[in-house]
Amino acid sequence: MNAKVLAGGQSLVPTLNFRLGRYDYLIDINGLGELAYIRLEGETLCIGAMTRQRSIERSAPVRRYAPLLAEATKSVAHLPIRTRGTIGGSLSHADPAAEYPAVLLALDGELVLQSRAGRRRVPAAEFFLGPLETALRADELLVEIVIPAARPGQGFAFREVSRRRGDFAIVGVAAALTMNAGKIGDARFALCGIGSGPVRLSEAERLLTGQVPSPALLREAGHLAARSVTPQSDLHADADYRRHLIDVLLQQVAAAAFADAGRERL
Repeated sequence: MNAKVLAGGQSLVPTLNFRLGRYDYLIDINGLGELAYIRLEGETLCIGAMTRQRSIERSAPVRRYAPLLAEATKSVAHLPIRTRGTIGGSLSHADPAAEYPAVLLALDGELVLQSRAGRRRVPAAEFFLGPLETALRADELLVEIVIPAARPGQGFAFREVSRRRGDFAIVGVAAALTMNAGKIGDARFALCGIGSGPVRLSEAERLLTGQVPSPALLREAGHLAARSVTPQSDLHADADYRRHLIDVLLQQVAAAAFADAGRERL
């Protein structure tokens, strides 16, 4: 059966309009209200796949326990789209320019997939396989997103550049850092808008880990990040411009995340 699940429809319907996807059946899951929730379970924040992006944007628990997700949501399209769009729909669609896949990758989040045979949890690093391609099997539905709750000493930041506010990102960078006794205990950066899906900047992460933050160190990390990827050229931007944005944005998010790491969460 050639079928597709319809959640918010903000990615799927344009795909249908442009004839990029054709299906015999659309399975509307908007009646599954039990998949719309945000709750803290132990040290993890659990978000139902049908939770609207606007609910995430306005959620106090998300701002406290997953501030990177809250910040990135502000860059997702426009208010009417966020009001209808769902986090599960965006992640399942897996557009390489979308913000949520990069955020989940930076946060080491997991995706809970449900089928008649049971549930399985897939790390974000294994879920996104290519443009509009994920590890979801034909008989599975994404039902929940699991994110480690932010802890003291962690800092987060997100920046993106687009042609117009609300457009898909030409480049976006998500940062999650942990500070320990004035040094960087852990650094994670993820890109959107580059290549076939979200990308971790592993070389820049290794450079920063264990170091004392400084402007010179951040400049080196930005330059290294720009050299470590092979961005595409398209009608929105060429590869050299994308490399420049990676360099600049990584320095910005790293500096902002360092500052955020010293802020007390309310």
